[in-house]
Amino acid sequence: MSLYTKKGDSGKTTIFGCDQRISKSSAVAEALGTLDEINSFLGVCKVLAHQAKVECGKLKVEEVINSVQQNLFIVQAELAGADKIITKEKVEEVEKIIDDIEKELPPIKTFFISGGTSLSANLDFARTLARRAERRVVGVYEEGEAKIGEYTISYLNRLSSLLYALARLSNHKSAITEESPTYK
Repeated sequence: MSLYTKKGDSGKTTIFGCDQRISKSSAVAEALGTLDEINSFLGVCKVLAHQAKVECGKLKVEEVINSVQQNLFIVQAELAGADKIITKEKVEEVEKIIDDIEKELPPIKTFFISGGTSLSANLDFARTLARRAERRVVGVYEEGEAKIGEYTISYLNRLSSLLYALARLSNHKSAITEESPTYK
């Protein structure tokens, strides 16, 4: 078997559970590609988290990221028409992790400039990719191009909050003070 099939050379592709070919520039293909992008970039963050050994209580950041990656595959499958859904429990799991992290951090009083540790900077970049993926999935949903479960958009919305919390946690664990914008 080859890594290439040549079936997409015309700018068309197929998605799971669909016999017809769709344009690679369609809203569904764009959303799927953006979800793939955030999932792939989270692989970079997971490696950095493993190297940094950042934890929150018993939670290892690399394990949290791996769980998110698994859930993003569910979102992609759901968007592609598979019989998979993000459940309310998965949204609640993310909320609990965010709540646990926030207990360790100083309260947020302003925006922060990205940076600090390499892990933090990469998690913050992942947050922006997650926001873009959320916008693309919302677009597909609003245009009626795919069916999405009732908790999928909530999960994607919480994901960016989780990545922000993890970025802040990485800096906090490394005793790096968050820098506020000066607006000058």
